[in-house]
Amino acid sequence: MANRIKIKKGLQIPLLGTAEETVRGTVKSEFVRICPEDFHGITPKLAVRVDDTVKAGTALFYEKNHPDMRFASPVSGVVTAIERGEKRRILHIVVKADDSTQYEDFGAKEVASLSGEEVKRTILDAGIWFLIKQRPYDVVALPDKEPRDIFVTGFDSAPLAPSYDFLLKEKEADFQAGLDALAKLTPGKVYLSVSNKTSLNGLREAKNVVITEFEGPHPAGNVGVQINHIKPVNRGEVVWTLNAPDVAIIGRLFNKGVVDLTRTVALTGSEVKQTGYYNMVIGTELKSIFAQNVTEGISLRFISGNPLTGRKIDANGELRAYDSQVTVIPEGDDVHEAFGWASFSPKRYSAGAT
Repeated sequence: MANRIKIKKGLQIPLLGTAEETVRGTVKSEFVRICPEDFHGITPKLAVRVDDTVKAGTALFYEKNHPDMRFASPVSGVVTAIERGEKRRILHIVVKADDSTQYEDFGAKEVASLSGEEVKRTILDAGIWFLIKQRPYDVVALPDKEPRDIFVTGFDSAPLAPSYDFLLKEKEADFQAGLDALAKLTPGKVYLSVSNKTSLNGLREAKNVVITEFEGPHPAGNVGVQINHIKPVNRGEVVWTLNAPDVAIIGRLFNKGVVDLTRTVALTGSEVKQTGYYNMVIGTELKSIFAQNVTEGISLRFISGNPLTGRKIDANGELRAYDSQVTVIPEGDDVHEAFGWASFSPKRYSAGAT
């Protein structure tokens, strides 16, 4: 029986616009834009040039100090632009996507027959090592540092967060393969945190992991909170962290032998006319799911991620690398209320009784 931890302090902000559990379709954009800035702690060095042809799984860039840490293209096509900012910092690598995706073949592998080093090499060669993050500092994990343990978050408690039960539906085999692969990368344990409300067998009955149930408001789904309650990080120790959908991507690599960076993404927010879920790869331009589907006539804020920690984008922005949620809410710049911060209006939500 899983251990249960109850989070008593926290806050579930009541926002409108939770995604309806329906897949509205698959979104494919003409251009896919990859932003190296999404990958904290790395110094990118280009592995491609403009007009190069790539497949899904071809390295677009690599980490300067760890050349074996590559970052894969999510689509096949032609590199059309390298957008740079100040001091020639790489802002975006733009790929014009093919109508039909061609994949690099890394060969399907049986995880049980592989050593830890072989598992690590497979993930590095495929260019999806960035899915694994490191604590402290929440940066892309360094492959030459052995983690004490690995923590996998099996739910999200942020406002309007997508249901991981829905995200992982029909992906349980890939998820389990990913967990088995992670277990090869640490001498310690793989800890899987799940919500006490989850009903997906792939989460509740996952094997090769230590399962902990969490109950309570946000930030119960925050991996830092989970680590602190399960097994805190001591001085000099390193642990790795992943979200459950990213574990499924790793498992898909071993089961199918290809890099398929397709995510099921929740479109949420009070200003969305028809919420729901869409399948798309990271870097997909989001304008098609916003068109005719958001409130008109007011200033809007478009967010890749959740309203608390997501990144502001424009209406033509792209899905960022780690996000499974896109949010549209009012910008709020049309509200001018004298002493609004001290309002005694009973219509305003307050976390306290004062």
